[in-house]
Amino acid sequence: MEIAWDQLVVDALEDRPPTRDVARALLQLPDEETLRLVEAAWRVRRHFFGNRVKVNVLLNAQSGICPEDCHYCSQSRISKAPIPRYRMLSVEEILDRARKAHAAGAQRFCIVTSGRGPHRRELETVLEATRRIKAELPLEICACMGILDEEQARQLKEAGVDAYNHNLNTSPRHYARICSTHTFEDRVRTVQTALKAGLQTCTGVILGMGETDEDVLDMAYALREAGATSIPVNFLIPIKGTPLGDGQTVRHLTPWACLRYLSVFRFVNPKAEIRASAGRELHLRSLQPLALMVANSLFLGDYLTEKGQAAEADWQMIEDLGFVPETSQPARPHGVAHPATPAA
Repeated sequence: MEIAWDQLVVDALEDRPPTRDVARALLQLPDEETLRLVEAAWRVRRHFFGNRVKVNVLLNAQSGICPEDCHYCSQSRISKAPIPRYRMLSVEEILDRARKAHAAGAQRFCIVTSGRGPHRRELETVLEATRRIKAELPLEICACMGILDEEQARQLKEAGVDAYNHNLNTSPRHYARICSTHTFEDRVRTVQTALKAGLQTCTGVILGMGETDEDVLDMAYALREAGATSIPVNFLIPIKGTPLGDGQTVRHLTPWACLRYLSVFRFVNPKAEIRASAGRELHLRSLQPLALMVANSLFLGDYLTEKGQAAEADWQMIEDLGFVPETSQPARPHGVAHPATPAA
């Protein structure tokens, strides 16, 4: 299919997604034409976000101890990965890490807990930690605590939580192959619950789990339909000890393929914050800077149980691109270590 590049961009600037046939053709572009796609996506990204990059820091506030069987996850009940496992951090520990995230230059602090959904003590800890953080620091707060009901979502909003993360992960048709303890519909319902409570919705995908291009397109359009405010695009990190840990499903995740995926999510969701998320270091490698021509957000430093790129390297990449970080700091912080995930 011949791509009408200028029309593709014009439609995106008016928040009109490409047809499925066009989006499919974008995914199937050869490597030598992918730079043209990145340039077109940059025009859209620049229109809505200028040269800004949103900087996020993750905190794994409760690790492991999860009853779900998600095949990609090192924290699931079926995982044999040797990861730190610990119960919920205290309010003071979460506040301390929020201070470190602020010192490291983050704009958004993401509090993540393992589990199907929050137990009462876990929820109360996050509510109190959020109130304390908001009273002291100019940070946005994103919570990620699994499946929510309406009352829990309301309490998070009232405490000052800005956004709720609950990824769709993969397509409806592929979902049963990666998880049996909850459904795609359960995830959509939680996103809708968060949205109804007035929370921004952070919901994204994990690519490299054996999905097809049609699954990827299903995800892109489902996220648009769900009204996702921000979309983390994760590239599977195969973790030994998990069902997807042998790396067989990620062989197609070349740097150019990853850029095509990011670009399709940008064109289908032109106004959403697109985050180059977990696995970017592993799969994009030396083409990481090009990802920020499409995406406008990243996680600084480490992920939940896996190491990311050094925070200083992320700052250098942003600076070299001539981009401006959206941080709670007036200028780029130097020599500040990323807040580490706590030991078990």
